[in-house]
Amino acid sequence: MAISSQRLFGMRLFLCEKPSQAKDIAKVLGANRRGDGCWVGTDVTVTWCIGHLLETAPPDSYDARYKRWVLADLPIIPAQWKMLVKPKTASQFKAVKRLLGEARELVIATDADREGEMIARELVEHCRYRGPIRRLWLSALDDASIRKALAALKPGSETFSLYHSALGRSRADWLIGMNMSRLFTLLGRQSGYQGVLPVGRVQTPTLRLVVDRDRSIANFVPVPFWAIDVLLESAGTRFNAQWRAPEDTCDEQGRCLNQALAQQAAAAISQASSAQVVKVKTERVREAAPLPFDLGTLQELCSKKLGLGAQETLDIAQALYETNKLITYPRSDCGYLPLSQHTEAPAILAALLRADASLAPLQPHLQAQRRSRAWNDAKVSAHHGIIPTAAASDPSRLPPKHKAVYTLIRARYLAQFLPEHEYDRTQADFDCAGQALRAVGKQIVEPGWRRALPEALTPAKGREAPVAQVLPALQQGQACAVAEVNLKDLWTQPPKPFTEGDLIKAMKNVAKLVDDPRLKQKLKDTTGIGTEATRAGIIQGLLDRGYLVKNGKALSATPAAFSLIDAVPRAIADPGTTAIWEQALDMVQSGEMSLEDFVAKQSAWMSKQVERCAGLSLSISGPPIAKAPWKNKRKRSAAGKPARKPRAKTQQG
Repeated sequence: MAISSQRLFGMRLFLCEKPSQAKDIAKVLGANRRGDGCWVGTDVTVTWCIGHLLETAPPDSYDARYKRWVLADLPIIPAQWKMLVKPKTASQFKAVKRLLGEARELVIATDADREGEMIARELVEHCRYRGPIRRLWLSALDDASIRKALAALKPGSETFSLYHSALGRSRADWLIGMNMSRLFTLLGRQSGYQGVLPVGRVQTPTLRLVVDRDRSIANFVPVPFWAIDVLLESAGTRFNAQWRAPEDTCDEQGRCLNQALAQQAAAAISQASSAQVVKVKTERVREAAPLPFDLGTLQELCSKKLGLGAQETLDIAQALYETNKLITYPRSDCGYLPLSQHTEAPAILAALLRADASLAPLQPHLQAQRRSRAWNDAKVSAHHGIIPTAAASDPSRLPPKHKAVYTLIRARYLAQFLPEHEYDRTQADFDCAGQALRAVGKQIVEPGWRRALPEALTPAKGREAPVAQVLPALQQGQACAVAEVNLKDLWTQPPKPFTEGDLIKAMKNVAKLVDDPRLKQKLKDTTGIGTEATRAGIIQGLLDRGYLVKNGKALSATPAAFSLIDAVPRAIADPGTTAIWEQALDMVQSGEMSLEDFVAKQSAWMSKQVERCAGLSLSISGPPIAKAPWKNKRKRSAAGKPARKPRAKTQQG
């Protein structure tokens, strides 16, 4: 049988993360012939994964006795870690393995982040590929971006440390997920609770955020306070002023808690015919354009303004990136842009203006040479902010939700090339029968970047934000007539329940809840708990497993969630633990700590947690609503990997 020329001499193999990505790269490389799990060209082949083609083996792969869940077997700590081929995508694994065996050189073209590195490198290791490796670092899938990245391939060694960092995170997640989920499920059974109680490094601190918020709402005691609105008039123009109560009668937010004093002040103001201007101050305020979106900020705004769930926003953004080629890589944790990207601005702006006639009014104000604060190499991480590509097309052709999300992303980019938003803020203080009043006015001088804001950012009808008033010309000593006085009896309001967008924001800003300054800074540096790519899935998993429920947009915790958070070791529900892990993973990435040392430390820590909790008496409230994670193809196992269906029954113990 003849040996193919490719096998004899080898070809250059590009390994992508997903089929659509492979198709785009193959097209640029001229690999247009469809092969078995690949695209083939002259001396080049492009193949793909489908996410992870391998998964960390479940406990019973190490010892059959682990098919049953038994307290005495915990903790389960593999001596040698095993990876298994995922059954659902086994045919694609075979194709990739065959191609790796034929390749003379491998170019890793998976997503440019820690997880993308692991998706490729775990295959390289499992298939024992020993040839040279280079890295394609891509942030957008339009032709121009792909060509640019192909011309600047990195040495494979430059990104290898990302793999060990990701592998360390994966193994640590497995140790927590497999051991603590089994432990608390078994403790729950001892108390008569028959549901599964999954525990995870990110999902459990996230759940605690909602539990703590629900408790603060339930325990909230409203406090009455009083305010006075006064309608004043000058030269035929009416405007609003507010009573300023003495500081010693107010809470820390400036609300008056003394009813008698407020009533006396309202009576005195009502009896006065005028209020005298004591002081007038006007200042010019300049607002810089907001940064382009990172994924979390996009999810937060889409939840608030469009009513989209976090996962729904991610799915739409992924489609705009992969299918439509209209935006850059969406799973970014950074809103800044590299300076090199600024050279592409004229082409992108021209494409956007050509594609959508409704942008024509912006054209006179756009300046492609303008460089906003967004362009800052020092603040760009593995990915830059989400922006439109030059492959622009008319957004009216998109489905309505896709159009709305794209319009938001486009507006943030256009804003970088518009002037600052400028307005004059006037603050006028009055004396009225011995009572202090203050009026604030706003006069827009230059709309600036706000011209780019789409209608989606205007408040919905019935919930309008108060319109900023314009004050008439006022001078010190001038008298303004008192037209109307309104004493308002008010109550302090409890915190609002989390929406999905709010919870994403809280996960990003979880550093606020940590006291240790070093851990606080680490959480800021790593943008909180979870990643831009995983937060939506974590929230969806908590909903699927019955820990959280949705009432309209609002999220709330179930009784089982309260019980679990009260029972798990504080360290596992504490976001500070994630910061400690991330510090260690940084050391793995930089070479200061070996992968083996990191996993050994995690194993020792997990053993202590199991020992401390094994004797707990657990009381779980509510019906057994949490399904086993392996029972639903969309759910993730406690180890953070999609569960393997063939082992579904045995895993129940």
